[in-house]
Amino acid sequence: MYTTNQQLQLQEGETLSFHPALRFIAKAISLIFHPLFIPVYLSWFLIYIHPVLPAFTAEDKTRLLVRFFIMYTMFPLVTIFLAKGLGFINSIYLKTQKDRIIPYVACGVYYFWMWYVLHNQPEFPKVFVLLSLAIFLASSAGLLINSFIKVSMHSISIGVMVTYLILIAFTDDSSFGVYLSVGLFIGGLVCTARLLTSDHRPVEVYVGLVIGILAQLVAYLFV
Repeated sequence: MYTTNQQLQLQEGETLSFHPALRFIAKAISLIFHPLFIPVYLSWFLIYIHPVLPAFTAEDKTRLLVRFFIMYTMFPLVTIFLAKGLGFINSIYLKTQKDRIIPYVACGVYYFWMWYVLHNQPEFPKVFVLLSLAIFLASSAGLLINSFIKVSMHSISIGVMVTYLILIAFTDDSSFGVYLSVGLFIGGLVCTARLLTSDHRPVEVYVGLVIGILAQLVAYLFV
């Protein structure tokens, strides 16, 4: 039997409630690993931790990371705030499927442009092209699925991230076990947090993971 603060959401319409402290931690995790930050984290990892740009100077690397931040985080955020200010969406938290349509479309444009630029610049390793294409495909699939269910954007980004790390682990000669373990841990943490905050039903989180995984695998086939 579950206590008042341990009710589980098993069917649509039921209440999902947890201790306020646990919900606060879950919300903090959801914010830290927001979908708009995941691409920047992965880019930072490739640039500084698992360097794939040995010919780039420190200044070049900084400019590149700023570039990723602008396209993957700043532009989408500005779009969301503008849409809210103009009354096109009800909340910047995108709590409804209707609110998510404009951000999905706008992000699709930004993400496609990022992939197109990287794809046409041979000095960038394919790992960047692979990531950018997967992000674009995942965003596009999210827009389509959004017509049916409010799929978790967090789990979409986590599916892309974890699958991306797995692909690198299998194709890279260096020891990658620690990084992959951290990625899997973060993935489990974020998906659990989305359930604890009551923002999504389990099926919406699982579908998001599948979308992210498939998007990354399809991108791998084309890159």
